[in-house]
Amino acid sequence: MTAAPLKLVVVSAGLSTPSSTRLLGDRLAEAVRRAVADGGRTVDVRVVELRDLAVDIANNMVTGFPGRALAEAVAAVTGADGLIAVTPVFSASYSGLFKSFFDVIDNDALSGKPVLIAATGGTARHSLALEHALRPLFAFLRAVVVPTAVYAASEDWGGSGDALTDTLPTRVARAAGELAALLVTRPSATVTAVDTVVPFEQQLAALRPE
Repeated sequence: MTAAPLKLVVVSAGLSTPSSTRLLGDRLAEAVRRAVADGGRTVDVRVVELRDLAVDIANNMVTGFPGRALAEAVAAVTGADGLIAVTPVFSASYSGLFKSFFDVIDNDALSGKPVLIAATGGTARHSLALEHALRPLFAFLRAVVVPTAVYAASEDWGGSGDALTDTLPTRVARAAGELAALLVTRPSATVTAVDTVVPFEQQLAALRPE
């Protein structure tokens, strides 16, 4: 019996079209697809573009109710087998749009979910945002973040062929391999037993003295 395709969702917080953030997300997703295929599995990839959900996210923050498009995006993220989360770096951290999206997701919804974090920026000096901002965010959400985080500065896109400095493809392949390994070995979700509900009258009776 052929196993069902794994569900991989790319969350991209890029604001422009075309976007280097989306480009990095696509490269990572393709690398994960190839790595999973080497293990005999297939992957269905869905991309969630946060720029298209900005108004819905803002409305949700104010009203507490998601619009249809946002609700579908949240359902895709929470129902995925794994995530690739990519943001541009603004002021040495993730973008406000990126953070707001994960703020509208229940704190327990990503518990145990494999996540690959990545970011783009104009200079390599902002690469530590992955470690001091994104990794703690997903640790708080109790996701399982792969060891290799991928940062792409402007100079990473125009490779010179120098094996010492053109490391983006190497980092993409390493991170994708780590996420693929988690995807194919992650156990199926188990059903948690529901506690028996004791009627209120029975609870009161237990409190009465003999």
